[in-house]
Amino acid sequence: MKFSLQTLLNVEGNGYGLLNVRIFGWILYGLTRRDVLVPSEILRQMIRIGVQALPMASLVALSVGFILAMQSSTELGKLGANSFIPDLVSLSLMRELGPLLIAIIVVGRSGSAVAAEIGTMKVNEEIEALRVMAIPPVRYLVIPRYIALMIMLPCLTIFGNCVGLAGGWAVCASTLGMTTSFFIEHAVHRPELWDLYSGLIKSVVFAHILITTACYQGLSVEGGADGVGRATTNAVVYAILWIIIADALLTGLFFFVL
Repeated sequence: MKFSLQTLLNVEGNGYGLLNVRIFGWILYGLTRRDVLVPSEILRQMIRIGVQALPMASLVALSVGFILAMQSSTELGKLGANSFIPDLVSLSLMRELGPLLIAIIVVGRSGSAVAAEIGTMKVNEEIEALRVMAIPPVRYLVIPRYIALMIMLPCLTIFGNCVGLAGGWAVCASTLGMTTSFFIEHAVHRPELWDLYSGLIKSVVFAHILITTACYQGLSVEGGADGVGRATTNAVVYAILWIIIADALLTGLFFFVL
């Protein structure tokens, strides 16, 4: 077991796949060694990457709740089916819009910051200095950010779902005369547990794509400030692209298989 983990940690190369191998290798190795994973650094990254993104994520989720309720009331009202608006808002947020939009916001805010930070360290030869001091850059720089985002993005998704439901409730209560108890009953009882779980599974996959893409682009920077700028742009563009592709694949899997 020890030999296999050490082999994973010492694989040569700079590809994206090898970065994933090193990440999982260090996490497995960290389960056997207390000095590998530093809780204080993980907590600091959770605050920087997740907690500080909370205001932007909340604003987006609230706006999505408003939009879903207003747009659906326009068409459902023609059919006399306004009572289904809470169901539509809650299902849309839990299954699809909550995980996807929160992930995109975190890409723009935190993913770009991670890529720029690591890229700047690469340009300033700080990463080479870590290697000279026998400190593995992946363990020191990537692992705390990876674990932090894998924890925080699902938490942000759950919080965003609640804020989005509050936005839908505000529209239904203020413009449609819907009582709070009626909205809560339909919004909470209509979705099943799988609707929540499917959204959380998506958020975990999105978190992996987001942070590995950002770290890979940062570690691959070449040149000066121009290289950092390109890496930051690539991190945002590629992360959003692969998140949308993964969302389509997971939605198809949940729809056709499960």
